[in-house]
Order: sequence, then C-alpha cells, then structure tokens
Amino acid sequence: MDAAFTAEQDEMRRTLREILGKRCGPDEVKAAARTATGHDLELWRRLAGQLGLPGIAIAEEYGGVGCAPADLALACEETGRVLLPSPLLATAVLAAPLIAALGTPGQRADLLPPLAAGELTAALAVPGPALATALGLTGENAPGDWAGGGRAGGVQARAAAPADAAGAPAPGPGWRLYGEVAQVLDGHAAGLLLVAAHTGGFARSRTLLFLVRGDAPGLVRTRQPTLDETRPQGRVQLRDVPAELLGTQEGSAGSAGSAGSAGSAGSAGASWPDPLPALAATGRTAAAVLAAEAVGAADRALARTVEYVREREQFGRAIGSFQAVKHRLADLYVHVQAARSAAYYAAWDPGQGPLALAQALEALRITAGEAVQLHGGIGFTWEHEAHLYFKRAAADELLFGPVHRLRAHAAQRSGLFTPTSGNEKVAV
Repeated sequence: MDAAFTAEQDEMRRTLREILGKRCGPDEVKAAARTATGHDLELWRRLAGQLGLPGIAIAEEYGGVGCAPADLALACEETGRVLLPSPLLATAVLAAPLIAALGTPGQRADLLPPLAAGELTAALAVPGPALATALGLTGENAPGDWAGGGRAGGVQARAAAPADAAGAPAPGPGWRLYGEVAQVLDGHAAGLLLVAAHTGGFARSRTLLFLVRGDAPGLVRTRQPTLDETRPQGRVQLRDVPAELLGTQEGSAGSAGSAGSAGSAGSAGASWPDPLPALAATGRTAAAVLAAEAVGAADRALARTVEYVREREQFGRAIGSFQAVKHRLADLYVHVQAARSAAYYAAWDPGQGPLALAQALEALRITAGEAVQLHGGIGFTWEHEAHLYFKRAAADELLFGPVHRLRAHAAQRSGLFTPTSGNEKVAV
C-alpha cells in the first residue's frame, strides 16, 4: 500500500482548508447550525459547485468526481477540523453508497446526479437509536437485532397492490409506510429519505429500504434538540406515506440481489433486495470517513489548546512552560497521531474502519476533555469553542459507538474471542 498523498489530494485539502478557514469560525458554525436547515446553504452550494464535495465518491457516469472513499475521508478530515454543519455525512457517506449499491439503473440515474451536484440531500432513517448496529459497527446487523424483527414499532411497509397467493406483496412501486423514526441525521431537512421498514408481517418479516421524497403526503418531520447542534437530527413520522422500494424484486429466488432471509422470506418464485450486506459495507466506509473527521476535530482542539497555553500567563510565565502541562500536551499529541495513522490506514482499507473509528473517537474525547480543562474557566462557557469539540466527541460516541462496543465487535468478527471446545486445554 502506498500511503503517500497525490498532488491532487494535497491541493483538494489545501483549497478546502482555505475556504473553510474563512467561512467557518466558531460564531459562523453556531449560526449555521441554528438555521432552519442546520447548515449554511450558500457554503454548501459553493463546496458542491467548486469542489464537487458531495460527489467525490460517486461515479463519473452519474455526475460525480469518481474518486475513492479515501479522498472523501481526507475531505472530511478538513470539515471535522471546523466542525462544519453540513449534509455531507448523511448524503454522501450514508445515502449515496446505498443507492449506488442497491438501486435500479433508473433509480441511480434519477437520484445520483442531483446528489453529486449538491442539489438534493438525503438521509438514512433506521428505527430507534440503532444506526451503529444497522451499519454493522457495534453488532451484526441481522434484522431482529436493530429493526424489531417485524414486531410492532419502527416502520412498517405494505404493498398498495394486493398480495399474491403465497401472501407476499405484489411487485411494483406502490408501497405505503407508517411508523416513526426518532433520530435521523439531517432527517428534518433532507429532500430524500432512505427508510428501513418491515414488510411481510411477523411470520415472513424482512427489512427493506424504501425511497421517500421529502414532500411526500403524510410525511411529518420535526427537528429535535441534540447534544451536538452541528449534527442536526429530526424526528420522522410516516402516516401512510407513499414510497418506492430501493432496488427491485426479482422474479427468481436465485437471481442476483437476493441473499439470506430476504429471498427465502418471500414467495417461492420471488427474491427481494437484501439491504444488509450493503448496509454493512456502507458502515465500514462510513467508519473510515468518521475516523478521519474525528482526527481533524481532535487535531484542531489540540492546536487551539497549544495556542492558548502559550499565551496564558500565571505566576509571571506562560502556563505552557510548566512541565506538568507539557506532559499532558505530549500525551494528547500521541493520541492524535496514533488516531491519524489508524484513520489513514482505514481510508485505504475500509475493513479496518470500525477499529480506526474507535481509536479516533477515543482520541477526540480525551483531547476535547483536556482542552476544556487547560482552558480553565473559559472552556466551560458557551462563548468559547472548546465546548463544541467536547459535545462533538460525546455525541459521535453516542451515535456510532461506544468505543468499547466498536472494539468488541471487531474482535468478535476477527475470531479473537472464539470459544474453545471443552476437550481443549487453554495455556495459561
């Protein structure tokens, strides 16, 4: 693996840092987060038009830049430095890859170009506070583990057309959704929702992804108060809302697109698009991107703290000259650099994303906490930016972690904790 950055990547990072440095000071970030959309619309259009930011990892045939996820991770390291409020995570990291992986040719041609151009934003809605599990980050994303297994709750889907003789919904775009999702990243303002919903009832339950337009009748969305206002979330209520299945039902159970229980749960002559492998693949890439974003935030929090301790004087000398403060800052530097190494490795190998995310979230939490402490009393005030980084650290761990579960699931998947049989002796 060649981990050296190309000249194009360096130029993209330089340009993005220059733009964000001028438009994303702490006051501008807070003002943008408190708008109705939760982000600066003018800045979003500029990032989309000048840099193609939302289309970095979308294929060129759909109007994207056609770069690898590593380029998106490098861009998000810069957005993380300033805690940029934007629909980039929900649109480009979570929704677009699912549409590219599962969508029909018509759906991809219809949705990916406006997503790449920044003209359309999207959000992934999964029931309950289960986003990390749905993406396969903290547990296997089997339907029963995060989507309720077809029982009451979450979101239910029914076909508008009559069911066939075997009890499976007839194919076609006529679907209706009803239910509620309480926490959806950018769900209050996204123009398109990807909703995970049950269909088939409890006996033949399957979880599928559906497309819901933001202006669909019966769709009610409310912005929710959040710990981190730079990550806006919305409550989504679906009251018999028209929806379109993401992907298509195949006529044969053995055809492409069926997998696991998604094919067997339907009729004998039909298979259904199984979103679980695509969700897990999206989760691994998203973890690598989120790790880079957390590294950017931690690096900026550390840099601001170093600047402050050089200027703040006590007993006639800068507090940064005290040995105890130097030791604390050195420890933070090691945390940030270790997280950066892990994040860059995961950018080229997304399979390492969950572990890199755990390392980066831990580094951000520790760095942001020390930043508050070393800033003294002003670090606790709303006027100072230190609390923004601390809230980002806490909120991201709630959304995509916690750290110990990320590591435990990675260890389980690698077979580290595979139980031994009763006849085997374990060396002590």
